Amino acid sequence: MADYYSAYLPLLTILVIGVLLVIAMFTGNRLLRPTHATPQKLLTYECGVDPVGEGWAQSHVRYYVYAYLYVIFAVDAVFLFPWATVFAGLGWVSVGEMGVFIGFIAVGLVYAWRKGVLTWT
Repeated sequence: MADYYSAYLPLLTILVIGVLLVIAMFTGNRLLRPTHATPQKLLTYECGVDPVGEGWAQSHVRYYVYAYLYVIFAVDAVFLFPWATVFAGLGWVSVGEMGVFIGFIAVGLVYAWRKGVLTWT
């Protein structure tokens, strides 16, 4: 049984060293950072512009829909690329499955198009 546990000793050593490194980094950061807080340092700073007004800004849902469609087509490309690289070794069943996959993506695109989501106004 001792041999069984001794096989995990390198893993435990690496884990302990990693935890100690993280603790040392956070401690070093706490000791070396400046701690004098001024009112200017406590202001919210974004893009070099001083904050004026409220911090709440609404954005149109259309931007989220575009981002969602981009993610869908990016995932589509992630599935299509490996399939296309080994296309020669695949049979007709695999071609049919990829056709169904592309069909689902095409139906989603046509749906978004017919709903008028893809018009940028």
